Amino acid sequence: MIEPGFIVHPGGSHEVWKSKNVSEINGFMNVWGSPFYGDRLDLLINDIDTDASEGAQEKALQAVTHWIRAKMLLGDTDSAVNPGAAFILCEDGKEPGNFARSGSLEVAAHPAGSVFFAPENLSNRCLFLEGLLEQNQFNCPDLKGAEAAAFCAGAMLYKILVKKNPYASGLSLSQDMREGIFVPPHIAAPGLDKELCELIISALLLPDLKRRTGKTGTDIISELLNVLTSGKTDIPSLFRKLTAEETAQLESEKKAYITKYDKLVKVKRFAARNRTAIIVSAVIFIFLLFTVISTIRNLNERPTTAGMESDTVVLAYYDAFSTLDHIFMEACIMGATKVDINAVASLFAIVKTRQAYELNADILIPAQRWKAEGGELPAPNVFGVTDLSIEFIKGSEAEEMYVYNVNYLLWAPGENAIYRYDLLTLRRDKRGNWRITEIQRTER
Repeated sequence: MIEPGFIVHPGGSHEVWKSKNVSEINGFMNVWGSPFYGDRLDLLINDIDTDASEGAQEKALQAVTHWIRAKMLLGDTDSAVNPGAAFILCEDGKEPGNFARSGSLEVAAHPAGSVFFAPENLSNRCLFLEGLLEQNQFNCPDLKGAEAAAFCAGAMLYKILVKKNPYASGLSLSQDMREGIFVPPHIAAPGLDKELCELIISALLLPDLKRRTGKTGTDIISELLNVLTSGKTDIPSLFRKLTAEETAQLESEKKAYITKYDKLVKVKRFAARNRTAIIVSAVIFIFLLFTVISTIRNLNERPTTAGMESDTVVLAYYDAFSTLDHIFMEACIMGATKVDINAVASLFAIVKTRQAYELNADILIPAQRWKAEGGELPAPNVFGVTDLSIEFIKGSEAEEMYVYNVNYLLWAPGENAIYRYDLLTLRRDKRGNWRITEIQRTER
């Protein structure tokens, strides 16, 4: 009863939702809290089964885009992942006037794009009573955090764009998720945007450690938001027209894929049921082989600080503020606080949202460029680091440790510049790359 929910606004702010009281109506317990007017996300998506129009698809696609943005804005804050626990305000005007009254509660109307994440355990109880938990097509029970959100986003987009769930319902649903058994979206929906297909595949392969593409849950969520807010706001813009030859080729490829994986799944399930009859050494060898290949591929594809000196890592970390490169910033960190990364990731989501609606490439001006052009005040749209000064304090190659004192000005939109003094400790990781292990910060 004390578990909170969250209402996330498209501008980046969020409020905590808490239950106000409980009552009983017709034998059912009712939990009351601040009103929120929106559509339940899973129902919007499932409406496609009865309404195959582009309007229903586009409304569901818009709702999922709001959901993805809200997940990014919440960052590390835990919120319900099941789309049945999310309510989306897709359009202005759903709430009566500037203020809405419900009983003794009065709340300000929320802007379009707001998302309400209901308390997870409470919403799961409601969904259980509706019989919607056992055959949940959008959530894999093995994933947590950003990976769970990325998988859910991929499954929802698959359903909207392909008009079919990625997995067959039944007893094998969870196993199909774990093994990545689904028809790839570029085959199931011919002509679908290539980049979007690759991201959906990356999301749906997250439960399968052997076949992961190398992208983390955070990478997938960030890149999906980038694609969905890049101006392709309607369903036709996400598809290209295929020639008759391409259509025939994809249809042939689809039949071959289904035949191949139908046999493969039967073999795998047979092996699982009769695993004691399989030679243990062969199983161990295959497992190690796939694990090594997957690990090497993941490490090769992710950004690293390989080949960079310690002072270069420090400089690149602070330069990444201005470019909003939160993915590279994460590669620089090993054990140190991630407060900077979360702040930059949230601002990245806000900027992409505004660019989609306002079609303005200079919504946010990098601080370094602003200063090079004269640095005129006031500077409400400037973000990044200027006046950077890096001072070596101590350490050596022999100690495999360096300490630097970093002084700089941090410019944030709508705020005065903050003077920061960071004491950074860098050490080598297992691969011999320099990474930041501690940040001691003073600011005024």
